[in-house]
Amino acid sequence: MTYHETFNYYTPKENGTIICNLCQHSCQLKEGQTGICGVNQNEEGKLKTLVYGHPIAVHVDPVEKKPLYHLLPNSKVLSFGTVGCNFKCPFCQNWDISQSKEVNENIEVSPEQMVELAIEHGARSIAYTYNEPTIFYPYAKDIGVIAKEKGIKNIFVSNGFESKEMVDDMATWVDAANIDLKSWDDAYYKKVLKGGLEGVKETLRRLVANGIWVEVTTLLIEGENDSDSDLREMAAFIANDLGTHVPWHLSAFYPNYKMKDHQATALATLRRAEAIGREAGLKYIYLGNVGADSPTRCHHCDTILIARNGYGVTQNRIGEHGECPVCNSIIEGVWR
Repeated sequence: MTYHETFNYYTPKENGTIICNLCQHSCQLKEGQTGICGVNQNEEGKLKTLVYGHPIAVHVDPVEKKPLYHLLPNSKVLSFGTVGCNFKCPFCQNWDISQSKEVNENIEVSPEQMVELAIEHGARSIAYTYNEPTIFYPYAKDIGVIAKEKGIKNIFVSNGFESKEMVDDMATWVDAANIDLKSWDDAYYKKVLKGGLEGVKETLRRLVANGIWVEVTTLLIEGENDSDSDLREMAAFIANDLGTHVPWHLSAFYPNYKMKDHQATALATLRRAEAIGREAGLKYIYLGNVGADSPTRCHHCDTILIARNGYGVTQNRIGEHGECPVCNSIIEGVWR
């Protein structure tokens, strides 16, 4: 019997209690109790995902907006999310849905309908995003399996706090993931974000080992996570544990949610982080939210291969097998 035939989203315990297996919080739930995320509940000894079939936001985006720069450039992605989250980030740009637990049951979209929406809009991928997709994993997977059968790719945009079981299961249907590496301070992760750095690092390692294309995003907040020493350790972790080919997106913070009084991140801060990433040997570093050009260059001959204007691609010279047309070096990614 294979792992996936015995796979479950929860573990039954005594007296009708269950343990939710979706994320690393491993919430132990009594009858009627809901987990930290607010949307997974013990209903008669089984895990019920309250947002199953009830997205709160659905949009068609350029895939570059996820951000994913090495997966089907200049293609459309159907993006959706629900309410709820397993983190409490005070800077969340989607806090109005991620920190809500109010499920709108009047909105109903079946897995089959979601895939049909993607096909109708000419989307080559579906992104599970806006809030933390791990908390609606049963819904996401049911969509993703159908999408995969139709030749549509699946993208997880996540805080990286999935359980090991979910990360291993993702290998069966997820093509790519953009994972937030929000800080290099475990105490900050635990106290402020309500997560854990070591768990995120383990998820990243496991995703790469499972053959899922990974890109990493760090939202730089001055005075919070931008010290030279932290950035050096982040860059070294990506280079040594994940691979120098893994793209690092350095994104500027803008005052939002509970951090409206905090200053926006300066371009110079992103440039400093970029230089640190280069020193660590990272091949692909991209700056976001600052209006700076972020082309993809050949790591060998430095030729601009993908030119971008904001989220739009103005030129793509990468060959169909990922090769540079000038020196034939392979540019890592998912190009078709």
